[in-house]
Amino acid sequence: MIKGVKEGLLFLLDDSCPFEDLLAELHHKLEKTHQQLLSGPLVHVHVKLGTRLITEEQREQLTDIIRSQGNLIVASVTSDQPEAREGSGFGGNINTITAIVRSGQTLEHEGNLLLIGDVNPGGTILCSGDIYVLGALRGMAHAGTDGWKDAIIAASLMRPTQLRIADVVSRPPKEWLSNESAMEFAYLDQGQMQVDKLSQLVRMRQEPILFKGV
Repeated sequence: MIKGVKEGLLFLLDDSCPFEDLLAELHHKLEKTHQQLLSGPLVHVHVKLGTRLITEEQREQLTDIIRSQGNLIVASVTSDQPEAREGSGFGGNINTITAIVRSGQTLEHEGNLLLIGDVNPGGTILCSGDIYVLGALRGMAHAGTDGWKDAIIAASLMRPTQLRIADVVSRPPKEWLSNESAMEFAYLDQGQMQVDKLSQLVRMRQEPILFKGV
């Protein structure tokens, strides 16, 4: 079922049929019966899986079908099955979206988000987990929207108009923006917004790794 909501489109997927049948039906709806959705401005799509759990490969198959339509952007893929937060992270899963968030557009996401593209001035990202922008962040980004104070915001080029983590708003950009060419991230330290090189993130979130031969 495809429904129009304030945030864009809501795809409610059957969680009882075989996954291959689900993909075929989704492709049919987008190509044959819902062509009116595929024209006009960019539309954010929120996919609800019901109680179905899918693999990363299945997630890619699903999002590829939706992204093949020119104006549809997959903003979130969620299941009713809970994913526990582990350690300092937010469940460990990162959803990847390739897009440019333009002025006046808002991209909302549940969980961790890797955006491959730019956030232009006037563009906004709202995310309950971490935000990683593989591009220029020149708009507004709000991580930890549900109150998660350990969330971070990282970008290849950190030039935002405003940053927010949980309920903490960044200081005026001129007070903390650096001339570093390295990827940077913003985080909370005792309730204050700080910015550092992304290479320093290991200090906050280092996890034990077993290397072969060691």
